Amino acid sequence: MFISVFDIFKIGIGPSSSHTVGPMVAVHRYLDRLRGLSGAESRAARITVTLHGSLAFTGKGHATDKAVCLGLLGARPDTLDPDQVEPMLDVLSQEKKLRIAGLPEIHFDPARDVIFDYGPSLPLHANGMTFHLLDAAGAIIDTFVYYSIGGGFVVSEAELRKTTNEPVSELAKQDVPFPFANAKQMLAMGREAELTIAEMKLQNECTDKSLEEVEEGIDRLWSAMDSCINRGITQSGILPGGLKVKRRAADIYQKLIREGRTNPPFEHNVVDWLGVYAMAVNEENAAGGRVVTAPTNGAAGVIPAVTRYYLDHCPGADGKGIRTFLLTAAAIGGIIKANASISGAEVGCQGEVGSASAMAAAGLCAALGGTNEQIENAAEIALEHHLGMTCDPIAGLVQVPCIERNALGAVKAVTAASLALRGDGSHFVPLDGCIETMRQTGMDMMEQYKETSKGGLAVNIVEC
Repeated sequence: MFISVFDIFKIGIGPSSSHTVGPMVAVHRYLDRLRGLSGAESRAARITVTLHGSLAFTGKGHATDKAVCLGLLGARPDTLDPDQVEPMLDVLSQEKKLRIAGLPEIHFDPARDVIFDYGPSLPLHANGMTFHLLDAAGAIIDTFVYYSIGGGFVVSEAELRKTTNEPVSELAKQDVPFPFANAKQMLAMGREAELTIAEMKLQNECTDKSLEEVEEGIDRLWSAMDSCINRGITQSGILPGGLKVKRRAADIYQKLIREGRTNPPFEHNVVDWLGVYAMAVNEENAAGGRVVTAPTNGAAGVIPAVTRYYLDHCPGADGKGIRTFLLTAAAIGGIIKANASISGAEVGCQGEVGSASAMAAAGLCAALGGTNEQIENAAEIALEHHLGMTCDPIAGLVQVPCIERNALGAVKAVTAASLALRGDGSHFVPLDGCIETMRQTGMDMMEQYKETSKGGLAVNIVEC
């Protein structure tokens, strides 16, 4: 089973891969459908988009309605300039018209035509979107449903029905040298071929791309992650959304710089650096900035923080090590996605920060020279200690507890990698067993703890 590193890691905008990036992708898939729909070019007069389940309950805080509008205006998450978001939305709000290539001018009023359905979720997934195309008389020409299943992945109803805890056909490639579907197969293939996880992953990636393309693409991903950290440690002020959460990364970063110049480093100093790197990314995400899904936006700070830790704090770190890190992390992320979920709306935050921490632990262990067995052990340790973690964002915003949760996920990842490197790779709970436990735990978790903001911290804060 193969999911590309460029599917696990995607450049987009905040604050959510499933609630912002995914809906924008779904809009483009629907517009492509309309261009091939007979009669749409002459009859189409209005589009409505209904958000169901978690997309409705936390859609305002996650800017889902804005993402829908931006997608209809032609914006794509990997190229959209965050500074252009508000001007584009202002024009649409005033004109209430869409000019879509291949279709007539279509009426679209954001206040009326993005509909939040606060009833039960659609049967197949918590993040459903229903598109309606109407004619001038208000009669429905076309109805279609898409699901945003986490990490920016979007599937149709038919695609989702075809799969059970597996990537959809268009994202899965079987014609690769090492099509491992789980960690057991990955380890067996590595032993037989005498290759590392990163080497197998790289060969898989090179089935439809040159080595240069793959390496350049990975370098671009890291550059985007690193740039996000660097932006985050220079920004101050209050995050949008109404909670009045203050950005802290820049202040902490400056304190660490000053302490490093005047005092010997504290024993726990590295924990502070991990925290500030992760918080910098997630503050950027909360502000709607450019981030890399890793594997989601809500968990986007863990892997960049641990990669930056590797680069800045581990002797001998280099660009090759970063590629090894990200290839290995992507291999683990693909296994988790194929056999469980990376969606907070489906399994809670264990699927987001838990998956990111497992990926980061595996990546760091690999970059530091760990064996395949030690890498699998590192991923298991990190994931095991996120089991049961709920997704309960206060006010539906990806701020509290999400920002600090990434910092702790990064610390756990480094701890897990260190523990694994101190051993020989043998351990009690296999990664596959841990992933299956996460899946079962997520299925048993009550809906209010799965990105609906109807339980947990979201309803237990003291009013000031």
